[in-house]
Amino acid sequence: MKNILRQLKQYKRDTFLCIGLTALEVVMEILMPFITARIIDEGLEVSNLSAVYRYGIVMVLMAFLSLTFAAFAGKNAASASSGLAANLREAIYANIQTFSFSNIDKFSVPGLVTRMTTDITNVQNAFMMIIRVAVRAPLNLIFSFAMCLLISPRLSSMFLIAVVFLVIVIGSIMVVTLKIFNQVFHKYDDLNASVQENVSAIRVVKAFVREDYENQKFSKASKMLYDLSVKAEGLLAFNNPAMMVAVYFCIISVSWFGAQFIVSGSMTTGDLTSLFSYIMSLLMSLMMLSMVVVMISMSLASVRRISEVLDEKADLTDPENPVMEVPDGRIDFNHVNFSYKHGSGKNSLSDIDLHIKSGETIGVIGGTGSGKSSLVNLICRLYDVDDGSVCVGGTDVRKYDTEVLRNQVSVVLQKNTLFSGTILDNLRWGNPDATEEECIEACRAACADEFIDKMPGGYHAQISRGGTNVSGGQKQRLCIARALLKKPKVLILDDSTSAVDTATDASIRAAFAKQIPGTTKIIIAQRISSVQSADRILVLDDGRIDAFDTHENLLKTNAIYQEIYTSQMEGGGDFDQPA
Repeated sequence: MKNILRQLKQYKRDTFLCIGLTALEVVMEILMPFITARIIDEGLEVSNLSAVYRYGIVMVLMAFLSLTFAAFAGKNAASASSGLAANLREAIYANIQTFSFSNIDKFSVPGLVTRMTTDITNVQNAFMMIIRVAVRAPLNLIFSFAMCLLISPRLSSMFLIAVVFLVIVIGSIMVVTLKIFNQVFHKYDDLNASVQENVSAIRVVKAFVREDYENQKFSKASKMLYDLSVKAEGLLAFNNPAMMVAVYFCIISVSWFGAQFIVSGSMTTGDLTSLFSYIMSLLMSLMMLSMVVVMISMSLASVRRISEVLDEKADLTDPENPVMEVPDGRIDFNHVNFSYKHGSGKNSLSDIDLHIKSGETIGVIGGTGSGKSSLVNLICRLYDVDDGSVCVGGTDVRKYDTEVLRNQVSVVLQKNTLFSGTILDNLRWGNPDATEEECIEACRAACADEFIDKMPGGYHAQISRGGTNVSGGQKQRLCIARALLKKPKVLILDDSTSAVDTATDASIRAAFAKQIPGTTKIIIAQRISSVQSADRILVLDDGRIDAFDTHENLLKTNAIYQEIYTSQMEGGGDFDQPA
């Protein structure tokens, strides 16, 4: 809760103003029944019109002040709660930007989306209710009970019985519903995950005519959310009957005993009238408190989920005095062990001892799950090793400033993302200060210029969100050009030419050899043709190095490489490969 309240920042003033104005509003409302009693006892019963007019004017002024205080309190409440929500979203978003891949995996993308939308909205509504209703209701309750004690201490004991009854009922309901709401928000995550998966893969869904299956999957997630919500709301529905029991008990008790007190002369008619007003005010305050309890029980689950994200510390942090320069593209793996779940005992990479010279072109090949992507993820420090060390330029990657390292180790993934905007906007993700000439040069090296020149607007052509208006091969070439604009010491292509034909693939590799000879190039590929011209080729098998040699030597000595080469030359492993 402290983490949440810290985000009030500049909205603390609005919060305290709301609380102060609400207190003044309550004071005005509490005094009005007291003035009503004076009008009855000192004006109507003794036929004194001047007293009626005098107290009437006071009541009108108090009503006007009460409305004024309420209006300004509502305005400040809206400002404070909306400001809190805005600050929370910014704080969560800023913290997410520091997360490593393992931090993201811990929460899941749909889970983070739910926290930034549904959970923050719950907290916003609860905070508004707390600074408005949760201030107003207790003050109203305390002041009303105090006035009741002034009027008739004996009748006031009836309220205590009602209050104890309501506290027991509402407390029991809150304990049970809080557990259910915890489950509800987890089901929101599942629902968001189903929607996100379906929308992002809508082409596949339609291509395989799986709409009915996806509808059933979504309906199942929605039904589970519905069942839990009905269960929670069904329990909360007992609030109103319990409240009405307390209301009727108080009204009947006060009417019965109040009538006897009037007959005996120990209470006036005006006092009984004001007592009824305070009864209703007191019970309405209890009803509002029960609503606050419901809202708080819902928001507590959200508060905990939001705090989990705010409290999460990035797994990867920079050292106190980081190295701020990468001297060259040397890469050394020194007996590295790595697993995605530390301590699980199942390594993705085992005893990797590998040394690459600056400027070398290294091919990496191996079957699915052999650890190719895991290997290159360690070079740019997307993850940290369990044992051993990974060095770039002779320095352990954990000693570098992360931004400096990743600017000099550029990675192009197989599944890349383009953003809405022009082609130039997307290219400048690699270097915001790149000139148009530098962008064109990078596109030539990536063989992207040939299709860009044909697009309406050329380099100023618009790219749709996610790059949906360009083909897979075009998207890959734009992403390679974007990486080249960084002018990195190390360039990693993680199967990033899989969607281009072999001729274009060869042209890209030839351009690399000519234009960036000093850059260390690591090419992960499924095709032998993509790596056979590399200086050396690394063959991985089940997270271990099976061989590391030239194309010619591997053909003579390595069984895995021979098998891949033979299958592709026969046309079984690469549909693009010429016979």
